Formats: sequence, C-alpha cells, structure tokens
Amino acid sequence: MAIEFAERLKSIPPYLFAEIEEKVSKKIDQGMDIIDFGIGDPDLPTPAPIVEEIKRQLDDPENHRYPTSAGERETRIAIAEWYSNRFGVELNPDREVAVLLGSKEGLANIARAFVNPGEKVLCPDPAYPVYSQGATLLCDAQPVKAPLYDNDDFLLNFEDCPSDTRMLFLNYPNNPTGAVADGAYLMKALRWCNDTDTILCYDNAYSEMTFDDFVAPSILQYGRQAIEFGSLSKTFNMTGYRLGYAVGDAKLIAGLKKVKSQIDSGAPKFIQKAAVAALRHYHGGRRPKIVQDNVDVYQKRRDVMVRGLRKLGFNVRMPKGTFYLFFNVECDSMDFASRMLDMGVVVTPGVGFGQNGEGFVRMALTQPAERIEEALERMRKAL
Repeated sequence: MAIEFAERLKSIPPYLFAEIEEKVSKKIDQGMDIIDFGIGDPDLPTPAPIVEEIKRQLDDPENHRYPTSAGERETRIAIAEWYSNRFGVELNPDREVAVLLGSKEGLANIARAFVNPGEKVLCPDPAYPVYSQGATLLCDAQPVKAPLYDNDDFLLNFEDCPSDTRMLFLNYPNNPTGAVADGAYLMKALRWCNDTDTILCYDNAYSEMTFDDFVAPSILQYGRQAIEFGSLSKTFNMTGYRLGYAVGDAKLIAGLKKVKSQIDSGAPKFIQKAAVAALRHYHGGRRPKIVQDNVDVYQKRRDVMVRGLRKLGFNVRMPKGTFYLFFNVECDSMDFASRMLDMGVVVTPGVGFGQNGEGFVRMALTQPAERIEEALERMRKAL
C-alpha cells in the first residue's frame, strides 16, 4: 500500500531546526565540545518553590485524574488574578480564560476555530514558524508574509499590510528579534484590526523577560477585541511542563475551547496547581524574586554577549526583551551558522524564521557567562 502525506502536510517546508539538531548531534558524537545558543530553552532551573509544590500535589490521588480541556477553574481564576495584578486587566475566568498545553498549542489551534480553507493569515517575517505553518498551512489557509525590518525596529507597518486577511499574529517582546512594542503601537494594531475585520492574536510569551526598566504591556490593556497568549515556560523556566494560557475576547476563547475539547484532555492537574502557586508569587505589577533573579542573570549575559559581538565587528542591538540576540552577519545565514558550528558554537540562521531573516542569526542567552566568553573567542578565530 502506498502511503502519502496529506497535501496540507506536504505544504510544510523542511524543518530547519531539525536539520541543525542533526548536525549538532554528529559533532557531539565526534567528541566536539558544543556551546549551544540555538534553542530558546532556559538553562536555569525551575524555581525550587514550584518544584516543591509539584511534589506536594503529586501526593494527592485526585491530581492524577483527567483534567478539563479548558483548564481547571482554580487555574483559570489564578490567571485572571495575575492579569489583574500584573496588567490591571479584569477577566472573567469562565468566559475569558483558557489553559493551554503551552502557548504553542493555542497559537496553532486558534486558527482551527476561526480560519477557513483558502483564507489569508497575516504572518510577520521573520517570526516564530508556528504562525505561518502550524496555524495557517495546517488549516489549509494561505500565509501572507508581512516583512519586519531592522530600520523600523522590527515593528510591523500596518500601512503596508493587505486588508483582506482573516487573522493577524503579533509577538512583542519578539522572537526572534528581541524587539518590543509600547502601548501606542498596540492601540494602532487594535485599530487596524478593527477597521479591517481581522482577528488579532497577540503572542505575549516573553512579557516577563524584559530589561532596562522596560515593562511589556498586555494588548488587553488597550482593547478587548483580541486574544492574547502567554506561557509559564520562560517566566518560570518551565518549558518542559507545557503550560500556557489564552485570554481575551469571550467568543475567541469559546472557539479555542471548543477545538480543544475535541483534541486534548488538558494539562495535568498537578502541573496546573503548581502554576497557581507560581502565579500567586506576584503581588502587584512588579516581578517577584523568583522571576527577577532569572531576568538579572539574562541581563548580565546579554551585556557580556553584546559587548563581545560588537568587538567582533557586528552591529548588535541591546534588546529590551526576550533572551535572544538577532543581528546582521552580512552573509548567507546558513553559511555563517555552519562556520560557527565547525568551531563548536551553535547559532540559529535567521532564514529559519522567514526569508526576511536571511542575513541574520539568532543567539539565545542560555549559556553561563564564562561559556559565552569562550564562544566569543571561538567566533573570533572563525572570523
């Protein structure tokens, strides 16, 4: 029997990151010492109070039963309380909050609820590939790439965007560029989406990872006609726990919940209860110590890396958000990444985030300062 992939799966381009992982694995097998700045996975441990809470919750037999696909009500209440504390936004936990298996899952599934085959989805370029692939191509929709430019601070220019799109994905603080957006820009985004009848999906996964006194806003502070996605992955170093949330317009949340009711049974209860404890470390808009300690480490690493790369001749921005550096290497990004890998340094070619990322590379600040210094020295030799 001949087995063929579905046409929608055939439309997905080769996964560049899997190819890079394979090359890295071969280098490791050859005995090379690898300093990996590729994947955006925190190397810092999950804070001890969260780990202890998970252990405690595991002792309760009730927490080993099926959860609900929309999220336990206690978790949804904690998310609503966090939005009130952090952003001053009041949410109905029953109608305006959903718990996700990581924000990636929600970003992909929101399109299943509201995008029809053939409709256009506006996807920034460069950007997190889930927007154009998982959320668009796998829904038989058409991704429309909207370029982000370095000289525009990687902010999407709405005047250049087509007005016949069903959905728009925005992400600030931004992966991969590290760009940030203020309230005035978010109001502009909401107005444009309202004028063009476009569903606005705002990826705010890095809201708590900001530097130099910049505080990332929620788009819901400026209007409720949107859906916002967040995650505990980067805030609390919980990437492997797979827990996120969606908040916002009640109809958008209802559509997402309906999709989820058909394809998953929710996040484990013991992880959700640990998330409740994590979120309740916030007492107002300021980051608690367990979050601020992480941010302080990344800020120091950022400073070391930016200074070192500038000494190597690269024009590198000092990002105010995320733990990524995204900079122009003035050559083919795949070639540059290959040259660095030969020296045992893993960087991500910008083309993996879209054609407009060509010529750039991304480096995640997920190595200690001393390893960053070693990597910079290796890069100096390679250049």
